[in-house]
Amino acid sequence: MALIGRLFVILFGFLAASLVAGMIVVGAVLFPEFSDLGDGLVDQSALNIVMGFGFIFVSGFALLPAMLVVAITEAFYVRGALTYAVGGGLVGLACYLGLVPFDPETFHFQGIVRRHLEIMTGAGIIAGLVYWMIAGRNAGGWRKAPTPLKPPPPMPSHSPSPPAT
Repeated sequence: MALIGRLFVILFGFLAASLVAGMIVVGAVLFPEFSDLGDGLVDQSALNIVMGFGFIFVSGFALLPAMLVVAITEAFYVRGALTYAVGGGLVGLACYLGLVPFDPETFHFQGIVRRHLEIMTGAGIIAGLVYWMIAGRNAGGWRKAPTPLKPPPPMPSHSPSPPAT
């Protein structure tokens, strides 16, 4: 039963981390547009739609690499915040490099944009920390055996003995 509850915590942590990473990616990509606000206010409904697409984009591409990191940390009881930050950074890096064309003859990625690589890696690091705050701090804890009940304290010597069964 503890495993089922843990799966819900993992799912909620992943969704929250994907939402935060999507907000970071969208905010960083749209930053040049935000810096030129001379035209007026930003349309809030359009921004919400873009944030939703950012969430879907990040959660869709990050699902398999993130599941790998979660499986490793759950299996080995890894609970360190730095581990989740590094794992999130690697997931962000993998998501970005998965979108860039790769030339197998020269073993080079074609068309890497450094700013986009930094944005995805940074968003992955923050997402890893968000996941750690929600679910990673208790990784592997669902496998703990319940603590056995302590035996009752001995009865005083001058008290009547318990009835025999």
